[in-house]
Amino acid sequence: MSLVSEAVARYHKLIESEPYIDLAWAHALQERIQAENFVGRPVSPVLRPHLVTKRDYAALVKATETILSAMARMEKLVLTTPALVARMQLLPAERMLASVDPRYSISISSLLDTAMTEKSLYFTGYSSDIPGGVLHGDALGDLYFDAPPVKEFRKKYKLKKLGGSKPLLSAILKAYKETKGKQKRPNIAIVEGRLPFQTGASDHARLAAYFTHEGCNTRILSPEQLEYRNDVLRSGDFTIDIVLRRVKLQDFLVKYDLNHPLIRAYKDGAICMVNNFRADMRAKRTMFDLLTDTKLTAKFPAAERAALKEHLPWTRFVQPGKTTHKTHTVDLIEFVTKHKNKLVLRPNDETSEIHPIYGAQVDDAAWEKALRQAMRTPFVVQEVVGHAHAVFPLMQYGSLMMKDMVTHVYPHAFGDEVHGASCWLGVAGSNGFSTLTGLAPTFLLEGK
Repeated sequence: MSLVSEAVARYHKLIESEPYIDLAWAHALQERIQAENFVGRPVSPVLRPHLVTKRDYAALVKATETILSAMARMEKLVLTTPALVARMQLLPAERMLASVDPRYSISISSLLDTAMTEKSLYFTGYSSDIPGGVLHGDALGDLYFDAPPVKEFRKKYKLKKLGGSKPLLSAILKAYKETKGKQKRPNIAIVEGRLPFQTGASDHARLAAYFTHEGCNTRILSPEQLEYRNDVLRSGDFTIDIVLRRVKLQDFLVKYDLNHPLIRAYKDGAICMVNNFRADMRAKRTMFDLLTDTKLTAKFPAAERAALKEHLPWTRFVQPGKTTHKTHTVDLIEFVTKHKNKLVLRPNDETSEIHPIYGAQVDDAAWEKALRQAMRTPFVVQEVVGHAHAVFPLMQYGSLMMKDMVTHVYPHAFGDEVHGASCWLGVAGSNGFSTLTGLAPTFLLEGK
């Protein structure tokens, strides 16, 4: 039995015995979570944290940092190779803004969707968003860490919280110094495309409160509230040094043009933007197409080539023609049609409106229809990898129950280093919305 399995079994036995079986502590925990007011972010009702061993976490960190290094190398290659820019399926405005030098050399914040089991570790997607969930995860971790059964559990097992708030701000300030060469505490604008903002402890409010507490005056603004004159981006009398962009470029371009104050300030180098517009290019799933093309990565460092082979599932942009799969040349459309049970179709851009289609979950006719649609709209096809399953205790209708959950792990990368991870739980076998899905705190299990 592994260390995690043994620890989980002991924890489950603990909460099913006195004095915890009456769930008074669980009701109190849920009340404390509700009091924190996690606006806009589902929080799972599970009654234990997600546990990762020190060894597995070290492997996750190493793999993530190596893949991100390879991704940065591919980004530079794409920016100097028109044929690769075309393969990325960028819109003209995306292409133009990707060519603008952001004036700092690192990707400030990123998340990788990770399928992490005891035997394998695969990255299936990349997000360039600023993870407001980092602060939610820190707050949630504090609540669980001090819950009565967890405190009792910690007498037997050593747990460590994986905080990410400080590394996030450090990476932002490092980029600001590299961009502007200034040491002062900058003014920060969190720019989000949806107004009015929710109050309370939303992602934006938590970030703003934390940055302000650390000496960086921060406001939450919409694009409409920005103006640019005399080489200064401002909102009224509030001058802006750093913009935390919480709106995707494609969503931004639906409402605004390239003459918007935010775009002009960015192109002129008047602000440090986190994340910059090049980050949207990494979030394209066609980036995984390029990274799994061994012809393109042949001159990458050996460690990066090994990590790409081990940790990225085979991915191709969906279009008629020949491609490679492992050591074989195949007709892509014929291959996808024939091997549907091992494949998933994913939109090139992450969106809540278009969902992935798993070949194993649909019949042949539906798969062929989805494939025809994928050839008309930018899609990739990717080999399916298995996410870990784990049984979690949860409270439902006032009673304790055990539920099989799927764990999606998201390592938090700030700059070129990983600091902490989130765990998103989904109900095994369910593809739709469930009130049981949500964020669970992740603790490092360091031993007995």
